[in-house]
Amino acid sequence: MCDYRKKLTTNREFYPIKDLDISVESDRGRILSAPSLRRLQKKTQVFPLELNAAVRSRLTHSLEVSQTARFIAKTILKKCEGKFYLNEVRDAFISTSEMTSLIHDIGNPPFGHFAEVALNSWMKNKGIKIFDNLIEVDEKNSELKNLLINDLCNFDGNAQGIRIITKLQRLNLSYSQIISMLKYTRGAFEPKPLKNEKYSYMRKKPGYYYSERDIVSKIKDSLDIQEGCRFPITYIMEAADDISYLNADMEDAVDKKILTFEKVYSLIKQECEKMDETYLLELVEEYYQKAKENESEPYQFNLFLTLTRAKLTHALVEHVSQVFVDNHEDIFNGRFDAALLEFDKNSKYTKAVKVLQNISIEHIYNNKDIQTLELKGQKILSTLCENYKPLLELEAQEFEDLVHGKRISCFISQRLIRRLSSKHIVAYKDSVEKLSKDDIVKYKLKEWYFRARLIFDYISGMTDDFALNEYKTLQALI
Repeated sequence: MCDYRKKLTTNREFYPIKDLDISVESDRGRILSAPSLRRLQKKTQVFPLELNAAVRSRLTHSLEVSQTARFIAKTILKKCEGKFYLNEVRDAFISTSEMTSLIHDIGNPPFGHFAEVALNSWMKNKGIKIFDNLIEVDEKNSELKNLLINDLCNFDGNAQGIRIITKLQRLNLSYSQIISMLKYTRGAFEPKPLKNEKYSYMRKKPGYYYSERDIVSKIKDSLDIQEGCRFPITYIMEAADDISYLNADMEDAVDKKILTFEKVYSLIKQECEKMDETYLLELVEEYYQKAKENESEPYQFNLFLTLTRAKLTHALVEHVSQVFVDNHEDIFNGRFDAALLEFDKNSKYTKAVKVLQNISIEHIYNNKDIQTLELKGQKILSTLCENYKPLLELEAQEFEDLVHGKRISCFISQRLIRRLSSKHIVAYKDSVEKLSKDDIVKYKLKEWYFRARLIFDYISGMTDDFALNEYKTLQALI
């Protein structure tokens, strides 16, 4: 029996709240006041270091995703009226969907997803060499070392989001709110599954790090989530994110003068005809003519986009909500191994989405100016990793002395440690203090792992402009 009262609970790590409605409101308040949420206003959505406030940042994108998720959740509730005890947790169902979507990008580094590649490349090519040279590993700890290396070379914004809310910001959210963020169910330390393996879609990317494996396991046990499976509300967040991308990228591209209204219309029409897609084609042709006939030139694209977005969003919300209901048992148990929007490959809505995705990839993401900015971001982050490398080159005892305020021989490290976030340092200390020194090699391996996490926590948490300024400062450019 699918009973949402067992999924949407008041359980949390500290200071439990007995009343579900108050627990939900507490989660909302903690999320809305979180510094990491505010930092999203200065992080890239598509266009790095953007000065035009009308162009979307991670924060404005997340606000749109949260609204779409709210719409999906309400539509599902209407379709499931009186079933699965949803009426008893109605507000929690809506709010958890909305808040999960608001913070779904909270772990993303500056300069967009390209930054994940930059961080992983630096760790793989530079960081791990330090690890190898610093610690001589015996045979019994070689497996642990390989596991930690795999984890460190798989930085991912989704996994970093789980780390932020549980360890770095310590938001103490309810277990339901935390686990709904777990879009991918594989640990970063685990191998990527083959396409024909069980739950291969949900495990295709890292969802959490080795450092958070215990809290993730504890939450899954509490909410009866099986290994490799998702929390049901995660599907809503994912669908809302997928829907929100569709028109947003094109609107921003027009604002940036990468595309024009006529070019957008022409590209959609060409792509629809190439894919033999008629639903979206009829939609854009109708609203293109309406915009041309009813508005003067500066406002034509606005009218076209407003009408198209409203119609398409409503249709897609209805579609994904029906997929959710039609596959409810598997979704409730987290076994549904697909995105709601991509499940029915023959659906006219799936084809319409594919048309818009193809245009964004070809004419926006691959735009030369955007790629130039991404290359600049890659240079900034790689250089910052190099700048903070001296902290990773210290012996475990030296670094322990350093974080406890003692003087050490490395002058540069004494200066660098003061630039790190005090909260991040406390998170490092808490993790290391729990380690046993009975096996000194094992201790050193894990200590260096948490130290590397500390450096990546700091760099990945930067906003675009802060990272640029830090780069200039440490390169003596200002």
